[in-house]
Amino acid sequence: MMSAPAGTAKSDYPWLVIAAGCLIAALTFGPRSAMGFFQLPMLQETGWSRTDFGLAMAIQNLVWGLGQPFFGAIADKFGTWRVLAVSGLIYAFGLFMMSMPENLWYLHFGGGVMIGLGVASGSFGIVLAAFARNVTPEQRSFAFGLGTAAGSAGMFVFAPYSQALIDNFGWSDSLLIMSAMMLLVPVLAIPLRGNSTSGSQAPADVDQTIREALREAFSHQSYVLLTVGFFVCGFQVAFVTAHFPAYVADIGLAARYAVLALALIGFFNIIGSLASGIIGQKYSKPIFLALIYIGRSIAVTVFLLLPQTGTSVIIFASVMGILWLSTVPPTNALVAIMFGTRYLGMLGGIVFFSHQIGSFLGVWMGGFLYDVFGTYDPVWWLGVALGLFAAIVHWPIKERPIERLQIATV
Repeated sequence: MMSAPAGTAKSDYPWLVIAAGCLIAALTFGPRSAMGFFQLPMLQETGWSRTDFGLAMAIQNLVWGLGQPFFGAIADKFGTWRVLAVSGLIYAFGLFMMSMPENLWYLHFGGGVMIGLGVASGSFGIVLAAFARNVTPEQRSFAFGLGTAAGSAGMFVFAPYSQALIDNFGWSDSLLIMSAMMLLVPVLAIPLRGNSTSGSQAPADVDQTIREALREAFSHQSYVLLTVGFFVCGFQVAFVTAHFPAYVADIGLAARYAVLALALIGFFNIIGSLASGIIGQKYSKPIFLALIYIGRSIAVTVFLLLPQTGTSVIIFASVMGILWLSTVPPTNALVAIMFGTRYLGMLGGIVFFSHQIGSFLGVWMGGFLYDVFGTYDPVWWLGVALGLFAAIVHWPIKERPIERLQIATV
């Protein structure tokens, strides 16, 4: 019996890798998705403006996007565990700095730069790339759905948990508690010890350099369209995450509706992410993505035009939850289909960088335009228009491997 070629063997315990990765996704996505709950109590105590807070969250999202391709490349070469261990330490330090109300610089550097780097080094792209190397190509979409659903579960748990912490300990001590929790990440990351050569990959990937991979990706029309379209996802979800609690207060509803709304987004996000992973295995991923963006635009339009009550907030949050991160499994699966898994961490990170440019603008414009116009409506309607643009961009994407991989499999 012939032995398997080097670099093609998968983990003997793929589901242990997936379980550990899911817990990490929940821990890293949970606190940053709950940042909106800290806005009003922090600003009330410090006297800072919504633009100040929005800029910190915008920096966080931009640094997250800038860092992920680099951390993805490092994980591809030196191992996922090392990168995730660093993530837990950086993330904990960022939350610690953000807890200090003495100077606005702590908010921008700790809550912006350091948390951004912590999330970048422990984000979906890093974890899902490890998943891709430890399951068969037929299982990838579902595995990506599980990882994304775990991040959603983190949002579902941390929404009420963060508000409860703030109510009982204040916003500063709550950030310290969450900082300590991030120190669990290096321990949970131990099963994810492989790099790009320890998982399954096509023989044609083995000798390709990073420069060749980048040149190939940016000359591929479908990859460029996927990258451009993912910008819109970042704009939409980051704006809601950072500003929805304040928006709920602005329309005269009790704070509990904001907590319930983000918890419902997290809960239905679990369902949407799992469903997305299953649907992506059976149907066209580009068309499915286009329909998700159309659905978001319809949901926001209906929410803004109908009377805004506690009931409408709950319904809107539930619908948006289903559509929230359902973009992630098909997007990452498309990158793996196009280029294989050798540089999936890096190439998926570049797509995600576009997402985070959108996140930066969504969060920053939310705070800036509110301070200018006294309302969030301009950003809501811009998000509707961008959703329709994203649908148009995703429609012509081709769901097939590049020619190099097609030839290698013949």
